[in-house]
Amino acid sequence: MIFVWTINKVCASCGKEVGSQDIVKGFEFEPGRYVTMTDEDFEKAKTPKDRTIQILHFADIHEICPIYYDKTYHAVPEAGGDKTYELLRKAMLEEGKVAIAKSVIGQSEKLLCLIPTEQGILVETLFFHDEVKAMPKEPAHPKLPEAELTMAKALVKGMSQAFDPTLYHDQYQVRLREIIEAKINGKEITEAPGQQPSNVINIMDALEASLKQMGDKGKTPSKRGPGRKKTAKAGNAS
Repeated sequence: MIFVWTINKVCASCGKEVGSQDIVKGFEFEPGRYVTMTDEDFEKAKTPKDRTIQILHFADIHEICPIYYDKTYHAVPEAGGDKTYELLRKAMLEEGKVAIAKSVIGQSEKLLCLIPTEQGILVETLFFHDEVKAMPKEPAHPKLPEAELTMAKALVKGMSQAFDPTLYHDQYQVRLREIIEAKINGKEITEAPGQQPSNVINIMDALEASLKQMGDKGKTPSKRGPGRKKTAKAGNAS
């Protein structure tokens, strides 16, 4: 038997189920005492600036640590705003800058990064500094043997190529869909081939294996020149 889970909203006082139309937003100003808030109340809190994107300053994108990035949106100009939009996009693109801005989205103020592209402008919402958790413990930075560092750098260099997002797909979802289709059609399910993951990974062994694999891919069959033929070892003569 298959059970389908649903989430029901229940009143904490009487235990009865309530619909979305019976739910309101509120602010607890004293224990157990609330003041209700409407959509109009939230709109009243917005200033004219909050209804637009306010540019604070411009910066180099590499100055923004990726941990601050949240969500990405496409920015499109309003009616009659094509020229202003294009001026901002092209100026930032040619100067190699992004814009740091603010706006109110929903019911909270958001820090934004406007990123110019060849096609338009991306709006990246950023976390505020106090919303980002510090790393619990900084990893140790031991002195590295030069040979191992050289090997790691060779791996990075050998595996470097231009990023093309069209090359990557969610293979797990593809396999999962195949399993679902097979079960629908009454077929037997087989596990995807592959080694069982190990709990311990030796980084040097992984580097050496990767470098060897890269080297093998780059080799081309060569014609064997004249020389001694290899012979199998003979057994004892009888």
